[in-house]
Amino acid sequence: MNSGGSGRSENLVKLAQRLRQEFCDHNFDASVSGSDSRVDESAAEPIKPNRAAILICLFEDEKGDLRVILTRRSSKLSSHSGEVALPGGKRDENDVDDVDTALREANEEIGLNPSMVEVITILEPFHTRINITVVPVVGVIWDRKAFNPVPNAAEVESVFDAPLQMFLKDENRRQEEREWKGHKYLLQFFDHKIENETYVIWALTAGVLIKVASVVYQRPPAFDERRPPFWSISHR
Repeated sequence: MNSGGSGRSENLVKLAQRLRQEFCDHNFDASVSGSDSRVDESAAEPIKPNRAAILICLFEDEKGDLRVILTRRSSKLSSHSGEVALPGGKRDENDVDDVDTALREANEEIGLNPSMVEVITILEPFHTRINITVVPVVGVIWDRKAFNPVPNAAEVESVFDAPLQMFLKDENRRQEEREWKGHKYLLQFFDHKIENETYVIWALTAGVLIKVASVVYQRPPAFDERRPPFWSISHR
């Protein structure tokens, strides 16, 4: 369903409004009419070591279902080679804020022009076992057909998308129990098939998408998530 003559999905507009209201403490513009919904630069945090940002870029398909853009990392990379990831990376000294980092990295990795993305909000950071703070930046593309991915071969092997709602379902999902400092937790794995290719979405990427899906659809996943304790700042 489109909103008036703007060509924007009415459902997606309402979602953007709701998320901005829920996360208004991040100082985002409450309006959805502008093309730039950046954080107030005067409130930008100083650069911190081991800080990264990822872009959760949502769009609606022809059926009106929400989907998220993902990548498969190059098999030539020294770390996490061949794994599925969200566009993003470590903060650069020239980045104004986490939004800047996420948009810059998405542009560098898959050719996504920042002007095509309307940032909605920023979610609570995740933390990795190697002491990296990862900030999820949520944005939307109003016209998915206008975006033609151009993967950076040095970093990205392929670009694809998946339905956001799949990260709340107990389908095509498996789990592995792990332990960290006496705390047992579960790693979630989602198998996403596209034609003859299967993409395995797991670990932090799966955890972030479970969180985003829970916020967007306002319900918990249909399985025991039991997140790693180190993901939360309260356990650090």
